[in-house]
Amino acid sequence: MNYEELIGLKNKVVVITGAASGIGLATAELFSEAGANVAMIDINEELGIKHAKNINDKGGKAAFFKCDVTSAANCELAANQIERELGKIDVLFNNAGVIRRKTAVEHTEEEWDLVLNVSLKGAFLLSKYIIPIMAKNGGGSIINTGSGWGLKGGDKAVSYCAAKAGVVNLTKAMAIDHGNQNIRVNCICPGDTDTPLLRDEAKQLQFEEESFLASSAVGRPLERIGTPRDIAKGVLFLASDMSSWVTGTVLTVDGGGLA
Repeated sequence: MNYEELIGLKNKVVVITGAASGIGLATAELFSEAGANVAMIDINEELGIKHAKNINDKGGKAAFFKCDVTSAANCELAANQIERELGKIDVLFNNAGVIRRKTAVEHTEEEWDLVLNVSLKGAFLLSKYIIPIMAKNGGGSIINTGSGWGLKGGDKAVSYCAAKAGVVNLTKAMAIDHGNQNIRVNCICPGDTDTPLLRDEAKQLQFEEESFLASSAVGRPLERIGTPRDIAKGVLFLASDMSSWVTGTVLTVDGGGLA
């Protein structure tokens, strides 16, 4: 059995949200290398188009679809457009997310709604419209991005912790509901990863970026923070045929931080 047969993603249609940067972009690039046809979703049209073009220029297959994952109308339109243009949907990676580093007292209602809507509602909405497309084509794989802070608490991140904990249990409930449609649903929980989101946290907390990233590695057995590609490799496993009997589970990719 060769690599492509083991992975089983060649010519599969993979939808990735938050694909214009960070973990989403790294995953789009890695899946393209594995032979998948990647549908990149993001609200940032300029970056999304640029990175899709870069993937295509390197011999991959990628298309960008602008979508606000907090909007049911946007998500339904994107799902239908992707099916119409690419023919099917085999994999959905619900990855879009934002963070606001504040306590419950410090939070505004608008900030709370933003974090919950992007991370949790967005995963629900795209799944709602893509699951029927997957089901009529014989099944598929959904991966949701949780967080280490979806499994334990963290300081000054109350909305993020709540949203990611919701994503973890949303994953398990969806796995139960859709297993009989041959749809596997799993959750990947990254630790601190060098992404624009983590660097934005440094700004929110008024820390210098590089020292903040260095401090995020302290105490981890592997003594470093993650790279977006570290996380993308975990997503690839959960989407691929290598995890064909894996559903309703949480894969923590954090350099041993929770350990």
